[in-house]
Amino acid sequence: MLATHPGLAASPVVRDGNTIQLGDTTYRLDGVDAPELDQTCIDAHADAWTCGVEAREQLIKLVGGHPVHCDDLGPDKTHRKRHLGICTAEGATTSLNQALVRQGFAISQQPSTKGQFEQDQAAARDDRQGLWKGCFVAPYEFRLGKKDGALLGGACPADKDREIRSVLFPEDLAMPPRCSIKGKFAARARFTGHVGIYHLQGCRSYPALTKPDRWFCSEDDAQAAGFRRAYNCRAGK
Repeated sequence: MLATHPGLAASPVVRDGNTIQLGDTTYRLDGVDAPELDQTCIDAHADAWTCGVEAREQLIKLVGGHPVHCDDLGPDKTHRKRHLGICTAEGATTSLNQALVRQGFAISQQPSTKGQFEQDQAAARDDRQGLWKGCFVAPYEFRLGKKDGALLGGACPADKDREIRSVLFPEDLAMPPRCSIKGKFAARARFTGHVGIYHLQGCRSYPALTKPDRWFCSEDDAQAAGFRRAYNCRAGK
């Protein structure tokens, strides 16, 4: 079992819908999975919306400018530069983890919390809150580019399957604000245990990659998603 010790209360930097930085430590909210910043979902009116950006905005609202305290659950097994945490804004009685699931802007992730947020997810799904009001794919399937994964939400008509998937996995993925690192899924990256390769501005490969599969705001974000730097991108580029 992971040793648990309290993280320091500090002014947080919200990195995405389920990642918070406190000082020099970056926490992934344990037991939940929120859309990636470059992820697109479909709303109740069948329109595309930037659900990953909105999930981050919801987390910022939940923090409300207050200091945040994280119970540190140890390094994240998928990216050991980050830690897992149960995080709570000062004065709140509900963790940020649980509140995001309740509002429908994150899904419960197994098995780390052993179903701790399953009831919150069921309530959000039944009430069509947040992501559940429309149609989306689970964030982990988006990260892997799994275009044939399950469609989730209350507005996923079976006769529109192909059209829905073309929106959720657009050919020209929009770049989120200030997130200029390009990612491309690549079979050759699997030889080093990665799912893809990322390209930085100023690297020789950057201009030629006109249709990236992913966009990242930092190298840390790209590495956390399982991408490695392109070999023609040297340190400092």
